[in-house]
Amino acid sequence: METRKLGNTDLTVSRLGVGLAEIGDLSMGEVNVAAQVLNTALDNGITLLDTAACYGNSEELVGRAVADRRDEFVLSTKAGHVAGTYDGRAWTPRTVRDSIERSLRRLRTDHLDVVHLHSCSVAVLERGEVIQVLQDAKQAGKTRYIGYSGDNDAALWAVDSGLFDTLQTSFNLVDQQACLHLFPKAQRQGMGIIAKRPIANAAWGAETSPSSYAAEYHRRAQILAKEGLIPNAPDDPILLALGFTLAHAAVDTAITGTRDPQHMQANVRMVEQELPISAETVLELQRRFDELGQSWAQET
Repeated sequence: METRKLGNTDLTVSRLGVGLAEIGDLSMGEVNVAAQVLNTALDNGITLLDTAACYGNSEELVGRAVADRRDEFVLSTKAGHVAGTYDGRAWTPRTVRDSIERSLRRLRTDHLDVVHLHSCSVAVLERGEVIQVLQDAKQAGKTRYIGYSGDNDAALWAVDSGLFDTLQTSFNLVDQQACLHLFPKAQRQGMGIIAKRPIANAAWGAETSPSSYAAEYHRRAQILAKEGLIPNAPDDPILLALGFTLAHAAVDTAITGTRDPQHMQANVRMVEQELPISAETVLELQRRFDELGQSWAQET
């Protein structure tokens, strides 16, 4: 698996990372399922595991399944929401501080590699209190780097602030605003860039929306597809979507999620054996978005 340096950090990440929201839907009695997925990822060269405090059982399952392989992967989590049985309010310094401590315990590690603020608003960022909590955690060695995970105006504020080491943001063939407005500035700041939703929630090529979560992406895909056949596009819509995202040099890694080890292996094979897709294909998708999608904000 090809790897990249994550911005100006000293973290090395695989081009394909694992998003662990889906793992979080498993029960604690299904730790063997989580272990199969995670060990398959690690055995096939994936080095980035991305979770969050609010992803159900995700952090605890990761800790139980692969804590003994901690030196083999970059561990990213997110903080800020009130999760589980925690008693508090979102986006207070106490909640973020307690979330980091909880993540360390659940993930069974003495340090995190990246802690992202998880989609908070510009108003929260401007107050600065939760950013200071992350900076304090970094100073204390509880996390090596700090980042922002989110989209649109809040992501732009985070990039412009110069306070964060990494940016995790939505980017795919029907959600290209990040490439236009965030990536150039983030690169100038030396930020590592993690693309979330790189396959557009599997909306491209689907007759109906795969889920309510994918409804807006499906609407956009239908509009872009009406322009006709895309030159040299692969038949597999997942390959097309993932290939588009990873064709952008600004993207250090793209995170996809699954609870199926075979699906994980298929994703790895796709990245290792079937990419890159045609530059002509990428340019046509960019042209269509430029003409038809300028008003489409990033999906949050």
